[in-house]
Amino acid sequence: MKKPAAILLLMIPLLSACGIYSFSGTSIQPDVKTITINYVEYKALRVNPSLSNDLTEALQDKFRKLTSLEAVDVDGDLELECVVTGYDVQATAVTSGEVAAQNRLTVTMKVKFTNRKYPEDDFDKSFSAYADYDSMQSLDAVESSICEEIIDKLCEDIFNASVAQW
Repeated sequence: MKKPAAILLLMIPLLSACGIYSFSGTSIQPDVKTITINYVEYKALRVNPSLSNDLTEALQDKFRKLTSLEAVDVDGDLELECVVTGYDVQATAVTSGEVAAQNRLTVTMKVKFTNRKYPEDDFDKSFSAYADYDSMQSLDAVESSICEEIIDKLCEDIFNASVAQW
């Protein structure tokens, strides 16, 4: 029983010596030290005045908490440029009287990720997340709580695609 424990103890320094694995799931090369997260632009037709700011802050918080990257205003080793391209509500469940029972708010973003040290990791793609709510409630009544849920999902997806490379 002592042998497996000893092997495990020997493996921990080897894993940390590799420099690109962390227990938060990131795979950031050791020479990548900084990140620039630009303010999220808003280009969706339907307006949510606080979404750009909320998304920007949430992305900054996610990277600050889960990586050791230093945030810089310009020319970071990594850079995120994000644009909200869609903010749409659609009926998702219809009752027998052809009345919407549930609505879905979907937020779509276009994200450009640049890795100045390892350009093979660059990408330019879209992400979307949604949350459903009861159609008896107005969007105004539930918007802040469901936007929080959507922001969490988007930030997780963007983080995983950029530095966890999932």
